[in-house]
Amino acid sequence: MKSLPTTKRRWAVVAAVAAALIGSPATASAAVDAPRIVAHFSLAAGQQPENLLVEPDGSVDLTFSFSRVLAHLDRQGRLTTVATVPAPPDGTVVPLIGSAFVGGIARTADGTLYVTYAAGDANLTGIWRIRPGGEPQRITAMPADGVPNGLVLADGYLYTTDSARATVWKSPISGGNPTAWITDPALAAPAGQFGVNGAKLHNGAIWVTNFAAETVVRIPFAACAAAGNPVIVASGVGHADDFDFTGTGDDALVTTNPDNTVVLVHGDGSHTTALTAADGLQNPTSLARHGNLVYVADAAYFSKADPNLLVARLER
Repeated sequence: MKSLPTTKRRWAVVAAVAAALIGSPATASAAVDAPRIVAHFSLAAGQQPENLLVEPDGSVDLTFSFSRVLAHLDRQGRLTTVATVPAPPDGTVVPLIGSAFVGGIARTADGTLYVTYAAGDANLTGIWRIRPGGEPQRITAMPADGVPNGLVLADGYLYTTDSARATVWKSPISGGNPTAWITDPALAAPAGQFGVNGAKLHNGAIWVTNFAAETVVRIPFAACAAAGNPVIVASGVGHADDFDFTGTGDDALVTTNPDNTVVLVHGDGSHTTALTAADGLQNPTSLARHGNLVYVADAAYFSKADPNLLVARLER
């Protein structure tokens, strides 16, 4: 955990907690301050968070990638397992990753959770639904040679990035076959590397990162909710994994996983480093804003040291 050297930074932490409770808004030009680790996870138990979602009460849902677990961290720091998706048959190889991998997460207002699962198996790969108190159920099958990863909900549909197939899939939230919403070179990567990765809905578009290309890409909605032409908003940001916006503007905070940074990317494409390993990052995989707080999940995929959850404040 990074020490807070000044009184101002200590009070920033206190203010951040209060901000989360009252749900105060963040501004597009906010800067990141007062990072602190609020939870440490067990590497030995496979608790390496790939993605996270902040519940309305400030608690957090996490996907633990290679243990195939969906977990919940309450506001008192108690961690519980919500669901575990089935393992693929022994010897199954997942494209790009090798092992079965639970990735993106989305939530509806009734508390139902949805996760992506890259299993390397036609009977398991796709989107899984977990209703409150229920068992995981696959509702959308996806190609076994794909890597469904980021997940976003928009207008009754789930949009899933496929890191192996340069595609964003679209499927009904009720379940059913997906369609390729867009397949494009802006989402692609060289063979054996991750392409399109994180995804967010923002200002009339699906925004995504491209891990290998080190870009942030905006895909506007065209007529009848079809995909418009993708626009590269920012490049050279590092190996971009997940991200979230700082407010109503187009500034975003982007996690770069092996680069071990969080980068503030402005709507004009310029970018600066906001957080580093000195702040407690351990290969950050995902990020979510909740009011004036930023939650960062660290999987320690490469450092093998301290998977954790870090919280920082967005300063006006």
